[in-house]
Amino acid sequence: MPTAPVIRSDVPGSFAWGVFHRRHPELVRQVLDALPYGPSERAAVERLSAESTTGVLEPLPDGAHDRDQWLAWGEGLWGRPWGEAPFLWAESYFYRRLLDATGYFGPGAWHGVDPFAPFKDAELAGAAVDGELAALDELDGLPERRHAQALLSSALWGNRADLGFRITAAAGSTPAAGVPDLLVDDSAALWSVLDAAPGGRVAVIADNAGRELLPDLVLIDHLLADGRAAEVVLYVKPQPYFVSDATMADVLAALRRLRGARGRAQAIGRRLWRALDGGRLAVRTHPFFCAPLPYHDMPADLRAELGGAALTVLKGDLNYRRLVGDRLWPPTTPFAGAAGHFPSPVAALRTLKSDVVVGVGADLVAALDRTGGAWRTSGRHAVVQVNGGA
Repeated sequence: MPTAPVIRSDVPGSFAWGVFHRRHPELVRQVLDALPYGPSERAAVERLSAESTTGVLEPLPDGAHDRDQWLAWGEGLWGRPWGEAPFLWAESYFYRRLLDATGYFGPGAWHGVDPFAPFKDAELAGAAVDGELAALDELDGLPERRHAQALLSSALWGNRADLGFRITAAAGSTPAAGVPDLLVDDSAALWSVLDAAPGGRVAVIADNAGRELLPDLVLIDHLLADGRAAEVVLYVKPQPYFVSDATMADVLAALRRLRGARGRAQAIGRRLWRALDGGRLAVRTHPFFCAPLPYHDMPADLRAELGGAALTVLKGDLNYRRLVGDRLWPPTTPFAGAAGHFPSPVAALRTLKSDVVVGVGADLVAALDRTGGAWRTSGRHAVVQVNGGA
């Protein structure tokens, strides 16, 4: 497959530049406002913010459990400005360093405290979630195909519920005339893959916690209930990452939210709890999910594990960037070529929040470009893309 330039954050005015120079400073402010960190933690966070915009890349401190791994990942980058590193790499390293600065990995009282938990908790407890869960009751009586498609659509658009993205997202965007919000819809192919291998194992690689994870869990319940999957494995991050990425603690919080609701939502929560008890639903993780690398470089053990899935569903923008490579691909680049390395049939459910996109028709790309808007990064548009796998 032809290569394309790797995205970096050293181009003023670019989306990647804005993440480091606008989004991250605002995130740092919110993190320090949300929890009563002490002077040493606050100073470390402020130093990271300054280093990541005006300084050079410094390695993890001596004694860090993953120092050697990051030294290898960053070979050739240490001592260079942050903007010269690949954007995916630098963004991942920022969040790893933020955990270090807040004491997450240290021996003190802040050990294991998720710096993003206040944001996640507030979202999950919000009134908007009450309405979304109550709306599940309206699906009763729908034909099976329409019911399944509604749940898939909910899981797709739930990706708009991204706390990091909303820090700097523009409000009040309006649709462009003649341009659909859903740019690519391979949902029929997704159902076809599942129908061709009923009763198999489905892997779901989660993205965000809270309002996005809830519709993911509801979709998982449906796949188990209708027999399209005999087993579902939900993969989450091993530690807090990218503001709102889901961990095991977030899965448990979402399940409690479902079980504490009424009607259909409560029944779904109870079924999922039993599915975990009985092994039909498993939650797993792997260190690679917090690595600064594309899925093309996944280790052999994870590749073998995912290779046994009838379908792997990748949620969200970061997983998409890692799937196709965080490069400035022409948007007409075929999705099958960019995702063909993945070890199982793969479906990407993603709302567009960064520059990377492939598999969009030339006419539609031209129409989007004519709008003059930042259609690749606004979060307004989405894709459901499927590749049948190797």
